[in-house]
Amino acid sequence: MATRKEKLAPYRRKRDFDRTPEPSGAKGADGHDGRRFVVQRHRARNLHYDVRLEVDGVLVSWAVPKGPTLTAGVRRSAYHVEDHPMDYVDFEGVIPAGEYGGGDVIVWDTGTWEPGDGEDPAKAIADGELHADLHGEKLNGRFVFVRTRADDWILLHKKDAYAKPDWDPEKHPRSVLSGRTNDEVKADPDRVWRSDLPPDRASLALKPEAAGEADPAELRALARLKNEGTWHVFGRDLRVTNLDKVLFPGKGRGKPVTKRELLRYTAQIAPTILPYLTRRPLNLHRYPDGAGTRGFWQKELPKHAPDWLGRWDNPDAAPGESQTYLVADEPAALIWAANFGALEWHAWTSQVDRRDRPTYALIDLDPGTETSWPDLVTLARLHREALDHLGLLSRAKLTGKRGIQIWIPIERGPSHETTRAWVEKLSRSVGEVAPELVSWKWEKSAREGLARLDYTQNAIGNTLVAPYSPRPAAGAPVSAPIHWDELDDPRLRPDKFTVRTILKRLASEGDPFHDVLLAGQKLPKIR
Repeated sequence: MATRKEKLAPYRRKRDFDRTPEPSGAKGADGHDGRRFVVQRHRARNLHYDVRLEVDGVLVSWAVPKGPTLTAGVRRSAYHVEDHPMDYVDFEGVIPAGEYGGGDVIVWDTGTWEPGDGEDPAKAIADGELHADLHGEKLNGRFVFVRTRADDWILLHKKDAYAKPDWDPEKHPRSVLSGRTNDEVKADPDRVWRSDLPPDRASLALKPEAAGEADPAELRALARLKNEGTWHVFGRDLRVTNLDKVLFPGKGRGKPVTKRELLRYTAQIAPTILPYLTRRPLNLHRYPDGAGTRGFWQKELPKHAPDWLGRWDNPDAAPGESQTYLVADEPAALIWAANFGALEWHAWTSQVDRRDRPTYALIDLDPGTETSWPDLVTLARLHREALDHLGLLSRAKLTGKRGIQIWIPIERGPSHETTRAWVEKLSRSVGEVAPELVSWKWEKSAREGLARLDYTQNAIGNTLVAPYSPRPAAGAPVSAPIHWDELDDPRLRPDKFTVRTILKRLASEGDPFHDVLLAGQKLPKIR
């Protein structure tokens, strides 16, 4: 008989436990006396239900596309997959895109089970027919698993006291552990359920907690201020000025956006954006007189900046170069920057402790004068296909102006030069597929209106605009992360989301960019 370690070897080979929150199975079975089962509703590339039965210290598993049913005699296709560790029995969370089985998972049902009279479960499975009496919160009664060929099985419910006509699992969508739906899990991807802990501690954070949400009372206090005053926000007292000054002209019939509204947006978005800025030098694109005027870059933290602001002194700065940078490691720091006239926020791709080692590889799809939006979407899709082929997680972001940017989270290790060379090789391979859309000329005037696949931002001190940063244009658009499949939406435009609309989207969709904070990847060789 195979050992537990041997049974779980296929499971472990398919997963990188530095990237996925799934249990590794290293701790072994916990000595539970009964036979447990779990059914997980799993939205990966396609929706399916994972039916798992405890057998000899592991969870023997089948993927059931349409899910189990209590309707007697209805056959469901089931596909025998690798055994899972016992601590998977209460796994609920989000497997990052790009990982095996990437998608959101809930514990749809759980309980105990018993084999048919006199059956040895392991032998019955090997022989191709298993009878299982389930005692769950949703599923009860006799189920039969029958192999048809290789790993293809069928699953059906026998006609018994628990059978119900026309019973559809999709009408029972909530987790039996957390009460959440898959959508709710997807919207809160940085937590995972643990049923072996007390209820008040059962939902665990996968990464350090971000700052709390903006206090409604503090937002009301901002609204009550006259044109200037002291605003107590996120534990700091900020002197704010020119609150009624228009910083963004209205777009179409929309009203202009004032500095007061920008500060309110900054306070509301800061807890979401802060993880993308923490421990990174920040370059500020300032427009003290508002969008539509000539802005300028502010890298050096001014001497009048308050002492509590995070900062970093660049030991390699030459005379005349910026010496001290803002590091926005708390929400009030970002609000200070917005009050200072920073309408765009650009963080380095590396962190202050290893400024020579980036944690992102960046692709900037820079449209030319003749580049249509469908052309740019085509180039983004081609990059996604190439990155998927390489097995890399990536995320797309609208620039808020005309372009699309792609971020690839990487492990700290390769230099900026190595990262830039890798991105250039990738983009040149993509460019060969659609040469009629791309120019490699440096000067815009020489590109004949074609797009540029800009790999040059992968350099120390160079940046792309941060997720959710405003852009200096009419209507106050923001650089908005998107789900890859949103590129199929004909209504999508690079400046679709604004400081007035993005918060509602975040509340309903969650943050599509969150995986870049969790996944570190090695850049594979490109042939």
